Amino acid sequence: MIAAIGDSLTDPRSHGGGYLEYVKTRCPTLEVDNFGKGATMVNQMRRSFDEQVASSPRRYTHLVIFGGVNDLYSDLTAFRTPAKIEADLGYMYAWGKAHGVKVVALTVAPWGGFKRYFNPSRADATRALNAWIREQPKAGHVDSVIDAYALLSCGDPESLCDRYLKPYKDGIHFGPEGHERLGEALYREAFSACE
Repeated sequence: MIAAIGDSLTDPRSHGGGYLEYVKTRCPTLEVDNFGKGATMVNQMRRSFDEQVASSPRRYTHLVIFGGVNDLYSDLTAFRTPAKIEADLGYMYAWGKAHGVKVVALTVAPWGGFKRYFNPSRADATRALNAWIREQPKAGHVDSVIDAYALLSCGDPESLCDRYLKPYKDGIHFGPEGHERLGEALYREAFSACE
């Protein structure tokens, strides 16, 4: 039973969450509570997490967390920094580990094509945050990491592959093929034993 936390890339109302649906096709008995909400920053996810997951009577086996991009381009407006994002992600990771829940963290997907907001300093912040997320299994804070940043780029590591963009053109949201790629990785890493 999965609790999934995320932004528009996870929220079905904004055409997200396809990666979770892919896993469900491979694991038909899997239950997914999708708490993704478009446009949210990780501090907002943390507040929702306390209300929707930490206080839920449901006994989750897995916690899937995919967020951070909205924070990264809100550095000037909401004063979000990698350290603040890490603290909020770390809080949710720690809750999962303390409650015997398998924690699966996803790195921030490439968003360099989002030209309106992407710039060199935000590129640096993205790389720093993703490096921290990748280190979390070694630190014992999460059980596994799905590296969306590496999986969904080709050629230019900061941008989504062209084939994953369709039908979107904003450089930040990826379409069905990207969700399938991410879902396949999630399935292999955390749920392949479900069969």
